[in-house]
Amino acid sequence: MPSLYKMPVEQLGGIGKKKSELFAKLGIMNVGELIRFYPRTYEDWSMPYTIASAPENTPCCIRASVDKVYAPARLRGGMLLLKVDVTDGEDCLKLTFFNQQYTFDKLSSGGEFLFYGIVKANSFGYEMSSPQVMTTDRASIHPIYHQTAGLSTKQTEAAMRQAIRLLPEKVNDPIPQNILEKYNLCTLDFAIRNIHFPETMIHAAMARERLAFEELMTLQLGLAQMKTARREITTNRISNIFTDEFTALLPFELTGAQKKAVDDCIKDMSESCYPMNRLIQGDVGSGKTAVAAAVCYNVIRNGMQCAFMAPTEILSVQHFKSLSELLENTGIKIELLTGSLTASKKKAVYERLANGETDLVIGTHALISDSVSFKKLGLVITDEQHRFGVAQRAALISKGESPHIMVMSATPIPRTLALMIFGDLDISIIDELPPGRQKVDTFLIDGDKRDRAYGFLKKEIAAGHQCYIVCPLVEENVSGLASAEEYARHLQETVLSDCRIGVLHGKMKPKDKESVMDSFTNGETDILVSTTVIEVGVNVPSATVMMIENAERFGLSQLHQLRGRVGRGKNRSYCILVSDNQSETTLERLSVMCRTNNGFRIADEDLRLRGPGDFFGSRQHGLPELKIADLSGMELLEKTQSAARTILQDDPLLEKKEHRGLAFAVRSLFAAGGNTLN
Repeated sequence: MPSLYKMPVEQLGGIGKKKSELFAKLGIMNVGELIRFYPRTYEDWSMPYTIASAPENTPCCIRASVDKVYAPARLRGGMLLLKVDVTDGEDCLKLTFFNQQYTFDKLSSGGEFLFYGIVKANSFGYEMSSPQVMTTDRASIHPIYHQTAGLSTKQTEAAMRQAIRLLPEKVNDPIPQNILEKYNLCTLDFAIRNIHFPETMIHAAMARERLAFEELMTLQLGLAQMKTARREITTNRISNIFTDEFTALLPFELTGAQKKAVDDCIKDMSESCYPMNRLIQGDVGSGKTAVAAAVCYNVIRNGMQCAFMAPTEILSVQHFKSLSELLENTGIKIELLTGSLTASKKKAVYERLANGETDLVIGTHALISDSVSFKKLGLVITDEQHRFGVAQRAALISKGESPHIMVMSATPIPRTLALMIFGDLDISIIDELPPGRQKVDTFLIDGDKRDRAYGFLKKEIAAGHQCYIVCPLVEENVSGLASAEEYARHLQETVLSDCRIGVLHGKMKPKDKESVMDSFTNGETDILVSTTVIEVGVNVPSATVMMIENAERFGLSQLHQLRGRVGRGKNRSYCILVSDNQSETTLERLSVMCRTNNGFRIADEDLRLRGPGDFFGSRQHGLPELKIADLSGMELLEKTQSAARTILQDDPLLEKKEHRGLAFAVRSLFAAGGNTLN
């Protein structure tokens, strides 16, 4: 439908400049984009129920005739109350309307109508409050669209009916016929017409599956092209391997999964003429830092420099300390570069990086400053990649000549979804924990048991251990959620007055954060009340309790990350989830944390219960925004990955005539996400 993408929505009847501006707020500038603006759900008016057979607590359509219209009544505050009795020939349904004079006038003339709403039964009969009303000739399935102020779903539906009439008799289908047949998919023509105005809900489901399939397959084709496009010849190949030399330095033995991840990286960097582009994904405590150290050691021993970027200063400092310990007495020069360094110290670091004196630099976004240059940057590592924008990662990579890239993530993601989020990366999964890593016992309590939890914290502190308490917010608030500063103040003044309590949150100055964290790390603080700033990287072996307030506010993967801050020493550790939310869904989610410590199982549950939002954040991942596909549908993801592989094996650049539509779809999808594919 390329031509419809050149037709502004203003050319449709009833859409002037003002309404076109409202459509623009929804990302709709032209008729082609309007047609690809899919309904979020439907109202089924096509199969009306009798009054008695209406489903409980579910919106439905009733076909009935007006029986009696009552005189309007004016309520306190000026609201107009309107009552109408209707009947389906067997039962009576009492309708109530508020301030809907037009609807009331329409019903006053009598006749048969369709009423859409929730039917409630009581001792007086059946009733429906504020139903939608349509004439019987509108007995069909109606699409419901996302709205913006001033533009209703009915107005969008009216515009959509015009747009659909502009479609050619035969819509060109980008999916090849063999793929349509293999996966039993309907044609694009059928899908477009039936996603908006289906004759039956079965047709709507068929249309949705086909369009979601197309979108996911298009995404994967584009990711594959991005991966190919970035494969430039690199001069940073490793000629000598020093892994055995590195492991001999360690006071412990790497796990089989760690060794496999290191071998994957070394193979990428030594056997290929292209730069490594690999994701190292591992559960909390699986030892990703040791893998990074091994890879850095090899790169540095081959005469190159490494840059390691972390999302927060706390995590940068933690990595600096960990890697300094691991690489102690190796002669490798390691530097820390963060925004809180003085100008003179930064300048000194810049000079040592530029002349090659520094082998490994660890830091925050300060690494992508224009002042930073390297003599020979061979490896770029980014930790918690989902917290960085695409541009930030690219800025660091651009400081070298096709350097190797390692991405680390402690957020377990189902493998199929990981291939989507990090589609341009090869993946190594560390699915084995080092010996001695403690299982964390997890409990879910409500606010009534909070005092008992405080007593348990006191007991742990008396035994020489430390505790975290995590709150969702920083300052005092009126929402009923625990705030870090107010919470810490309350504890210090009341139930835990004999404990040493520190507060840590993202709004603090870097120096203050470092001071608070050092105090806790050195055992000078008993309890650290914090926001999620301690979610990743913080390593305090003597901390044995993680208490999380308002636990329902967090995704399971985030709770698992927080829980991973304890259980790092030899002592038994605990996680206490506090929530007064008693909804069935919330209790089901949080109980998952009590059943397992396996981050990948938790990720699967998080995906099933909450969808992929937790994994994506605020679209920092750089993927195009999907309009209809649901990334939690693993079966469809796997089908589309298989279909994409089949197409690319035959035509890697989508140059064949039968793939022109797909090539256009790929360019369009990625252009909408800010990426240009050649």
